[in-house]
Amino acid sequence: MLMIKLLLTPALVIFCTSCQNQTSHKLRTSQIEGTWKLLTGTLVENADTTITDYTRDVSMIKIINATHFSFLNHDLKQGTDSAAIFSAGGGRYSFSGDQYTEYLEYCSYREWEGNAFTFSVTFKGDTLIQQGVEKIEDLGVERFNIEKYIRVNVP
Repeated sequence: MLMIKLLLTPALVIFCTSCQNQTSHKLRTSQIEGTWKLLTGTLVENADTTITDYTRDVSMIKIINATHFSFLNHDLKQGTDSAAIFSAGGGRYSFSGDQYTEYLEYCSYREWEGNAFTFSVTFKGDTLIQQGVEKIEDLGVERFNIEKYIRVNVP
């Protein structure tokens, strides 16, 4: 009987640890899933910093499910003035630790398609902050991007 306990104890510990790691990964992944409303975006390019308040003249949401992300962005004047804008995109993503990588498969700016962008993400309550470098050599794009989102609660 003692021999059975000695053999089963390590197996039980390994099994429980494995389950805990899988549960932790699932909880972490589900933490990023949902609909997110962009509050502010900060772009640092060369010596210029541009901060956009996405609660005023423009609105953007990002939707993340178990396998894909998408984003929708438009002006709040329904395209009736010179600041009219609409952009959208999406694709697959990966998420491990604090590293979130978007693989842009679809985009209204077609030349951005086929690129991957990796961001570090942090969560503070219902707030998601993602930051990282967006780089597309062919387009001469290289900028540091910080985006702050709030979770949209669905009734």
